[in-house]
Amino acid sequence: MAGRKARRPADGSYSRAWRNVSKIVLRPGIRMMMRLDWRGQQNLPADGPVILAANHLSYMDIFAMSLFADSAGRYPVFLAKSSLFTIPVLGPLIGRLGQLPVYRDQTDAALVLKQAADLAARNNACVIFYPEATVTRDPQQWPMVAKIGVARLALERDIPVVPVAHWGAQRILPYGTFVPKLLPRKTVRIAAGPPVDLSEFAGQPLTNAVLRAATSKIMTNVAALLGDLRGQTPPAEFYHPAVARRKLRQDLRALHAASQPDGDAAADGTATGTAAP
Repeated sequence: MAGRKARRPADGSYSRAWRNVSKIVLRPGIRMMMRLDWRGQQNLPADGPVILAANHLSYMDIFAMSLFADSAGRYPVFLAKSSLFTIPVLGPLIGRLGQLPVYRDQTDAALVLKQAADLAARNNACVIFYPEATVTRDPQQWPMVAKIGVARLALERDIPVVPVAHWGAQRILPYGTFVPKLLPRKTVRIAAGPPVDLSEFAGQPLTNAVLRAATSKIMTNVAALLGDLRGQTPPAEFYHPAVARRKLRQDLRALHAASQPDGDAAADGTATGTAAP
């Protein structure tokens, strides 16, 4: 529109003043919602790009992870749909905070993540990444099979991946609910491990097999940290929703078949062990 300054496209750059304002507002706000008990912040590099790969239990864990990163001296950055940056008020705000746009309208998913990796590297961003892409559906709340995006994001620009696990946010806002249970205040425990060694994948073509192997290594580290927090041993295999649904259907069919009387036996009266009159 004539006379109006064109909006600068989001590129991961940020306003230090706006970030400082967000810290003033969010630090006490998050602490009012939850207690936090964490360890392993020394594993986060002091500068340079880094990915914090975390399990996902509740939308409330976004706040816990943000304060964890902030307390380690790293401002939390998330990948957000590029369309959010065009919304009045919200778009300029998250743009000034340095959140990274993901251009999902492109058909090439690999290119989308390559662009995100470029922006993260260029801006030395501390990217909080949920490899599962959604809240876990595992009935026991262990991490489920992850998408390969976290490995691609890391290997595209050799960005270190710090595994992070947390436990407790799901008690504040269980998945599928919309009203948080803020009282009594609950404790969210967080643990970060050393960066995952992905050197074995360096220089290899980013095939699906390579990305899947790297992702599995990352998530195995996340699951081990979660096991320490819970005092339990994580499952040997990650939960896969599609496989679980298929197994459930098979079990239901088997149960149904077992509950049906034998057709021939029913016809001649021998199903109950008696001869037909």
